[in-house]
Amino acid sequence: MSPVRRAPNRLTGTEARLRTEYLSEVTGMLWPRPLRTSIGRVDTAPGRLVGEFVVVPNLRKPRLLLPLDAPRAAATAVRRYSEPRSRLASIRLELLALSLRFGVGRVLMPDRVQVRAAHDDPTDTIESYLSAALKTEVRVSLHIGPARANRKPVLSLLSAAGELLGFAKIGINDLTRRLVLAEGASLAELASVTWQYTTVPRVLHAGRWNDLEVLVLSALPVERTRVPISAARLAQSMLEVAAVGGLTGHHLAVSPYWCSLLDRLDRLQPGPDADSLHEAAAVLADRGGAAQLRMGAWHGDWTPWNMASITDSVLLWDWERFTSPVPLGFDAVHFRLQQAVVRGGDDPRSAVAACVLAAPELLTPFGLAPPEAELTALLYLVDLATRYLGDGQAEAGARLGVLGQWLLPELLARVAAL
Repeated sequence: MSPVRRAPNRLTGTEARLRTEYLSEVTGMLWPRPLRTSIGRVDTAPGRLVGEFVVVPNLRKPRLLLPLDAPRAAATAVRRYSEPRSRLASIRLELLALSLRFGVGRVLMPDRVQVRAAHDDPTDTIESYLSAALKTEVRVSLHIGPARANRKPVLSLLSAAGELLGFAKIGINDLTRRLVLAEGASLAELASVTWQYTTVPRVLHAGRWNDLEVLVLSALPVERTRVPISAARLAQSMLEVAAVGGLTGHHLAVSPYWCSLLDRLDRLQPGPDADSLHEAAAVLADRGGAAQLRMGAWHGDWTPWNMASITDSVLLWDWERFTSPVPLGFDAVHFRLQQAVVRGGDDPRSAVAACVLAAPELLTPFGLAPPEAELTALLYLVDLATRYLGDGQAEAGARLGVLGQWLLPELLARVAAL
């Protein structure tokens, strides 16, 4: 994989193909047999039409699946789809929402997903399940994300009038089922926390349908006026999350975190990447095992796109990786790296190096001295790489899944320089 100099704004041919294959797979799960799903430019087919969705923008690069018979719901789903990063992008998103609201999108975007049933067939669908669970009629919109091992259907749940009722995450395989269950358990635990700086979703429903794990979450008030977030305010919210369950001090080599990390490393499939991580861990234990580190919880995937800053709170979602205990500061390092690579379009290996170099200043608000800050950043990189390998990100076609081309070389070089 060549270095990434700029964040991609177009899907590659491989990525488009993977998204289309994923769309076909997922629609067959959400509208299962004996229902029949047709994908493409189809207007008529035998059977009773149960649902019809427009593929946005098209089947070559599908990003959204929107209910065609509920234009207000479709418009709301578009407006809540993503955060526009420029005024022009915001205008384009609003024009798309209006085109769907007033029926123009039917002409501009002809690719469809149609769900049909024989006249005497039952219509057990994800919509009927969620409508029963929430005790109100539900329309759904499906977000089609990039290829990742942990990719799962995420549905916007809407009323026909366009009210956003919440979001549903669907676990469709072993990994995503575990993650959906983990997020439900994490949010159930966090529901009893009194938050001062942070707002988290509420669990509206958790259940199992057709061997799929279903988690329904409340929508956070992202429509409220946004305010820029300072580094100090971000650290304040991260410290609040870290303190859930309390903060403790441990020598790294005898800490519960270290034992957990070694266990995860031992469970990796043997290979060069796993060997590199074992090597890095051994050096860190030798040169940093006696270091006293404060341990707490971390969100596990705190990124600019998993949060929003409003006047009186930091809105934070996607809690499937919430874990405790880990070294204090993991969330800050993760945020810095993901922001640089995904939002900034930086070369991934250079971003790793910059992250380690910036650790002393970055982790000052967490009370870490420079040696402990650098050690924390390196531990985070081992942890992240262990996650990627354990999840099988490379095999799933994830953009940064091949660790030997960016993370591991820089990690080994930085560990050797300790």
